[in-house]
Amino acid sequence: MVNPAVDFCPEMTFISVMTEIADMSSSSAKAQFILYWGDMGSQWGVNRSVAQIHALLFLSVSPLNAEDISDQLGIARSNVSNSLKELVGWKLIRRIPVPGDRREHFVAEVDVWEMATLIAQGRKEREIDPAMSAIDSCLRQAKDETGLDPVVLSRMQDMQDFLKTADHWSSQMLSVPKSKLNALMKMGDKVFSLIKLTGKKTD
Repeated sequence: MVNPAVDFCPEMTFISVMTEIADMSSSSAKAQFILYWGDMGSQWGVNRSVAQIHALLFLSVSPLNAEDISDQLGIARSNVSNSLKELVGWKLIRRIPVPGDRREHFVAEVDVWEMATLIAQGRKEREIDPAMSAIDSCLRQAKDETGLDPVVLSRMQDMQDFLKTADHWSSQMLSVPKSKLNALMKMGDKVFSLIKLTGKKTD
């Protein structure tokens, strides 16, 4: 049964492929948000079901359990369970007790700045850190190899330097308080104008 608290239209239809939503038709803004968030997630390398469950919990005004989520999105319970575990691992959602109900309920982090920070931290741990480690290993091996073209070694070094710089910048940004980071981003045009002005002076 569809939970009326989520405001989905009764005529909403679901076409499930590989237990993931492939299409959703509804005039509901919430339904469209969930659909678009799932599409964006798949573009970023995130499982569509994971992204849509995250969107549903983000918009939900009350905690939801796995059965609620499965019913509202038309996703298999096994897929919902795996997706919830992944979202908990990313710290984008958390378990919350509901009086009188022994089932696990979930709520999402709704502070968009905190959510962005958690995603950035997660991607760094899962993608940037392993990439840096792998390239460091390749570079150490390359330095010991005889007959290696110096251009190859130089390009590996360039990639390592870039990742280290990007990682350092990312770590600095993640340590900035949200209020100051928000103010910094709003200063974007002024910062770029200053860079251009400084560049003209140094030319």
